[in-house]
Amino acid sequence: MQRDDTKRILAVHDLSAFGRCALTVIIPTLSVMGMQVVPLPTALLSTHTGDFYNMTFTDLSDTMMPALEHYKSLPIGFDAIYTGFLGSAGQIDTVTKTIEMFGEGALVLVDPVMGDDGKVYQTYTPEMCQRMRELCHKADIITPNLTEAYLLCDEEYNDTSKLSPDAALLEAERLGRKLTDTYGVKKLALTGVELSDDRIATLSCDKDSAERESVHIIHRIKNGYPGTGDLFASVLLGAMLGGDGFHDAVEFAGGVTAEMIADTSKYDTPRREGLRLEKNLYKLMKKGDFNV
Repeated sequence: MQRDDTKRILAVHDLSAFGRCALTVIIPTLSVMGMQVVPLPTALLSTHTGDFYNMTFTDLSDTMMPALEHYKSLPIGFDAIYTGFLGSAGQIDTVTKTIEMFGEGALVLVDPVMGDDGKVYQTYTPEMCQRMRELCHKADIITPNLTEAYLLCDEEYNDTSKLSPDAALLEAERLGRKLTDTYGVKKLALTGVELSDDRIATLSCDKDSAERESVHIIHRIKNGYPGTGDLFASVLLGAMLGGDGFHDAVEFAGGVTAEMIADTSKYDTPRREGLRLEKNLYKLMKKGDFNV
């Protein structure tokens, strides 16, 4: 009888039933990459909050610790802990306890979902921003977008698309060095660095690699969809658990995300419904099926 070597991931995210984001992206993506996803839902929503109104919302904070204590009693362990949007300081506390309970030997990825387009989300207070900085210190990998990188560095947002491409990349590298050197982040994928020549860059920083920094550039696709950050971070995590080095995993995740955006933009899929995952995820069963 063969040993079951399936990697197990604890995914601490919200469950927005309609709109293809958070757990409805994370579970299928990592599953087709051969991983077992154990969801720890932070909230249950009928839809995500982007371009939808009058959605239902149920806070699941009170269910999180009892579930974790049950897992501890079984006992089961996790190869990775993966967190995303957190709705309160209390949930950040719970994630900190989760890492203390299950983090030994596990790869911890924190996606610090705090804002976008230069603005912090309305639910994020200054206290929560500070607590998120503290949580990121406990992570092996963080995946902030440009807005979130400035928030983590406690700096005013600077729109890189208004700079020259070279200046924009230098600014991204400065932020990356500040997060890794000053704040102690081990591995960083800084996404959404818009360049003035219609390209978008992602910067990967790895303190453990001989190649400390790597820049990954794709042509900008005008259409944007909810859930693209969840897809990127999920593919990145799946690739790393599959044995890829960090820079290679970032390159692959960015290419997969760009290809899915390009495919979805060919159709009349409403933006708020997210990416056409169902028509593309099968390619992740064999990485070579993606043209990246």
